[in-house]
Amino acid sequence: MYILITPAKNEEKYLPKVAEAVIGQTMLPVLWVIIDDGSTDDTPRVIKNLESRFSWIKSIRLPPHPRDITFHYSYVCKCGFDYAIQVSKTNAILYNFIGLLDADTVLETSYFEKLITEFSKNSRLGVASGHITDMPDKEISWADIKKDEPDRPLPRGSGRLWRKECFFETEGYPIEPSPDSISNVKANLRGWETRQFGHIKAIQLRDTSGAQGLWSGYRVNGSMAHYLNKHPLLVLVGSFFYSIQKPYYIGLAYLYGYLLEWLKRSQKISDPEIRDYYWNKRLKEYIKLS
Repeated sequence: MYILITPAKNEEKYLPKVAEAVIGQTMLPVLWVIIDDGSTDDTPRVIKNLESRFSWIKSIRLPPHPRDITFHYSYVCKCGFDYAIQVSKTNAILYNFIGLLDADTVLETSYFEKLITEFSKNSRLGVASGHITDMPDKEISWADIKKDEPDRPLPRGSGRLWRKECFFETEGYPIEPSPDSISNVKANLRGWETRQFGHIKAIQLRDTSGAQGLWSGYRVNGSMAHYLNKHPLLVLVGSFFYSIQKPYYIGLAYLYGYLLEWLKRSQKISDPEIRDYYWNKRLKEYIKLS
């Protein structure tokens, strides 16, 4: 049994497709909370229609705010988690897992059933997701995803589940840039395993970090790398990795975002555990793998 939250801002184009996939799951959530982040399009009507049809779908609406994938995004998600947990407590809704699904990610029909099956195999699995394939502004086609991807150690941000115990032991969802990465780190440092399963499939209907354009999105990702105290060698590796993928300029955008914050001597995350991990432990992990 799992509860699920979805942040949504001006998602009238994608949210109906995402909702269709959630409603069609072979294992439904016991509660799905959609957080309307002050949408100015038809998103509120889409949400109200879903609430009228399904008693297990709830929503909250936040005041209008500019789109922001750093602190504000994590704030919106935390509002959703807090509300879902409180509703579950008030109404005696039992759950073992807590999920996050972005409003542009469509899941295969057995997505959550497969994910929970993997949790049942490993009691130390704390956070997990499936593999997400980008299909920006295309018709959804599961037939185009013909082979399973290899499993990876780090789950994606969207389409993830936390084991309930892991979620609370790692202090829930932080109001920080890159909250999913921070959650992964906290889980690993506390002895929980994390995994992205290549045989469990989802489709993202928009380019990753592309809501405000790819240059802007990856520049922000670079600035978040500085905020998290990532070692410069990690940033160079990341920039190179992005530069060999289309569109090739995103590697430059990522590096530019990092250098801009470095030149400004911008503030970094205050959490010493995260600062140490990205400056020391993560670099050692890369060296060990190379």
